[in-house]
Amino acid sequence: MTSTVDDDLENLRSQRMAEIQSQLEQQAAAQANAELEQQAKQDAIAELDKSMKFVLTPEARSRLSSLNLVNPELTTKVKTHLATLAEKKQIAVPVNDTQLKNILSGLSKSRRETTIRRI
Repeated sequence: MTSTVDDDLENLRSQRMAEIQSQLEQQAAAQANAELEQQAKQDAIAELDKSMKFVLTPEARSRLSSLNLVNPELTTKVKTHLATLAEKKQIAVPVNDTQLKNILSGLSKSRRETTIRRI
């Protein structure tokens, strides 16, 4: 009777160890995938930054880097848009600061203008 209890206990231990091992393997795989995705994003951003050196004037790059501190998603969207336009030769390169302002205002027109009326 003692041997069956010991055998059952040993089986439970081995099952639990197998479960823990599989959980650790899944976590390691998920972490590796997350690291690969993060590296891919960083590579894409680095490539965009490299292309912006040719597409933008120094003043426009300065404005875009300031915007990046406030709104990184918009900055990435603008960089991607500019890179695409420059690649298709649909925009005059280099883009100066006033042209970048116009592009930014065009992209941010989706905001509603609020007015306050006094009654």
